[in-house]
Amino acid sequence: MNKLVAEKPINSHQAVIRLMQKQDGAALHGLIAACPPLDLNSRYAYLLLCHHHAHTSVVAEIEGVLVGAVTAYIPPTQPDTLFVWQVAVAAASRGQRLGKRLLEYLLQETRTQQLRWIETTISPDNAASHNLFTSFALQHNAGCSITTLFTAEDFGESGHEEERLYKIGPMDQRD
Repeated sequence: MNKLVAEKPINSHQAVIRLMQKQDGAALHGLIAACPPLDLNSRYAYLLLCHHHAHTSVVAEIEGVLVGAVTAYIPPTQPDTLFVWQVAVAAASRGQRLGKRLLEYLLQETRTQQLRWIETTISPDNAASHNLFTSFALQHNAGCSITTLFTAEDFGESGHEEERLYKIGPMDQRD
């Protein structure tokens, strides 16, 4: 079973990246909780995500400690699109390009899915995610359009910022 989160700086280049498993749910919840401004969902939601979307989500761990994760799924009405829900990297592993390595691993794991697009939503104050996804698009010679998907009003009185949709692609299908 995974420990929750690393507290001291670690070399994330030693991380083992793999597809998510059901038993990663509790540790994933702990990782997300330690990664503001990500929205924290219930432990049950993360268990379901790890169970239902294990083939489209990845984690990075070092000696049983979860240090990064990308949760994603293929929307039922968009079979050519991978929607990236959350990218989390533990504070002790930031600045080492682990988020990009996780996305690259996920792209390789899903290459047989005939995916042409990667989508995600990012709030305006999340510069790290903006930089990650725009540089990912550039690296893959793919376009990146940005539009508003959910306004602040869509979230009701929660005080949540708008969420901008980043649509990256079409992705190069060559191996």
